[in-house]
Amino acid sequence: FIFSEHLGNNCPADGRTWLPFSLNCYHFVHGEENVAKSYSIQDAKDMCRGYDLLTVKSAEESDFIVKYSPSVWKGKMSIWLGMYYDSDEDVFKWHDDNSVLRYSNWEDGGSDETDLALLDTCVVLHSDTGKWENVSCMEEPENGVVCKTSKFTIPGLGQLYLFKGSPLLSALVVISVVLILVVSAVIWFFHQRRNPGSSILNLIEYHPPFRSPSSDQACLVDAEEIEVVP
Repeated sequence: FIFSEHLGNNCPADGRTWLPFSLNCYHFVHGEENVAKSYSIQDAKDMCRGYDLLTVKSAEESDFIVKYSPSVWKGKMSIWLGMYYDSDEDVFKWHDDNSVLRYSNWEDGGSDETDLALLDTCVVLHSDTGKWENVSCMEEPENGVVCKTSKFTIPGLGQLYLFKGSPLLSALVVISVVLILVVSAVIWFFHQRRNPGSSILNLIEYHPPFRSPSSDQACLVDAEEIEVVP
C-alpha cells in the first residue's frame, strides 16, 4: 500500500479518476469532450468489474451525483443503478449488499408503474433531476456508467474506514493492525517450536478452583474418622 499518495481520499489507485464523497469513491465513466459515453447494462457491469455499479442510498448522495454529472456529460444522461428486482420478496434491492431500498427517488408513479416484466426491469437515474425510472434491461439503449466502491479496504481484513482528513492517524491505525497480526504470528511460531504438535488451545489451561483429594487421601480421612479412641 502507498499510504502517502492516497490517504487523502482513500480511493483505489488503479489509474482511474476516483472522486471521494462521504465514505465512498466514485468513478464517472466518460468519453471525449462533448461526446457522451454509454454502455449496455452488461457492458456497464464489465466496466465496473471488481467494484459496484452506482447505488444511491441518501438524498445527499443523490445531490452529489446530480451536481457533479454536468462536469462529465454535456446535457441529460441516464445512469445505470446497481439495483435488481427480487421476485421472492417482491421488492427492489441493491446489488452491493442485497439490502432493501431505504431511500428512493422514483418518478411520479413509483417503482410499480411500469409495463415491463419486473424480472426484465433495470433502473436508471436521470442526471439532471436525480429521479429514478424503470427501463428494460435488454431492450433499452445504452446508458451512462458510474462505478462505486467503499473507501480503502484491506484484503483479508474486510473494510476499514480510515479517519477522514487525518493521514497520520489513518496510517497509525493500519500499522497497529499489522503489528498486532505480526506479534500474534511470532508468539504462535515460538510456541510451536517449543511444543511441537501442540495447538493454540493448549496455551489455555484449566485450573480448578479446588483440588479434590486423591483416593488414598480419602481412605486415610475415612479411617481417621472411624478410629475409636480408648
